[in-house]
Amino acid sequence: MKPLAILLPVLVILLILNISLGSILIPVGEIVRILIGQEPAEAAWKDIILDFRLTKALTCILAGGGLAVSGLQMQTLFRNALAGPDVLGLSAGASLAVALIFLSQSIGLDIHFAPNPWIVVLAASAGALGVFVIMVTVARKLTDNVSLLIIGLMIGAAASSLVSVMQYTSNAEELQTYIMWTFGSLGKLGWPEIQILAIVLLAGTAIALRLSKALNAWLLGEYYAQNLGTNIRTTRRLAILSACILTGAVTAFCGPIAFVGLAVPHLVKLVVKTHNHRVLIPAVLLGGAILMLVCDSVTHLPGSAQTLPINAITALVGAPVVISIIIRSRRLSQ
Repeated sequence: MKPLAILLPVLVILLILNISLGSILIPVGEIVRILIGQEPAEAAWKDIILDFRLTKALTCILAGGGLAVSGLQMQTLFRNALAGPDVLGLSAGASLAVALIFLSQSIGLDIHFAPNPWIVVLAASAGALGVFVIMVTVARKLTDNVSLLIIGLMIGAAASSLVSVMQYTSNAEELQTYIMWTFGSLGKLGWPEIQILAIVLLAGTAIALRLSKALNAWLLGEYYAQNLGTNIRTTRRLAILSACILTGAVTAFCGPIAFVGLAVPHLVKLVVKTHNHRVLIPAVLLGGAILMLVCDSVTHLPGSAQTLPINAITALVGAPVVISIIIRSRRLSQ
């Protein structure tokens, strides 16, 4: 458990560092005073920290941890190092549903209205749920994980194609609104939204932890896992359910955030030298939160109130990891 004892202090340090960043300079000592419930030197600092910066930092922790746990389950389930949270088409389904809200006029529907955060959340949740229902139905009829993976990728490709058609036929204002959502956002959630997101992600993570023993057996292959007493169908359905809950909730509240769920499990395994999911899941949870805090901190432009899109930074971090995975797998196969 030593790696976990290392990751937790790192998370706390990065949390304070992330909260300290912004257009208004607030001393770290004052930030700590606010977090422990004491009054700061400036009353306005308390509102800035608690209502803006802390909520954004907590969103980073929840989103990063949820996507990382989802990615770990998918990589174990499909025994594929390049599998991620969106491998089942969940993010694409959520994006399609949100596109129907923002780009509805492009296909002749008159349901476009001023963007409301809760409507976007409901739409994205409905889209992810729709894909989940399809995947669960397919999983009941297929025993081959490779076929299930391919079907998930094809569903995602079909949803992305429909979104592309709507983008092509939409006007500039509608298109800009939708594209801004696809960039991902971590700073728009208030305390009510964070509470809901935390509860949903807790449920998804609890399912993943319950599957720890089965996922350990799954690493040996489906047939070995079955011989060890693992119920293959139940494990697969619960793993898909957990991944859908985690990915769908993050996408609904924060938009589609790429590469975090794919990269974090591999980065954490460099520190945690084990394949035991009882240790890996908590470690990946912390690792995802740490990586998201780092990426969000990088988005802050020095000396400016503007921030870069979170997806631009996560891609810069995740792309080298994917490249290294491919190169390493090629070397092992030779």
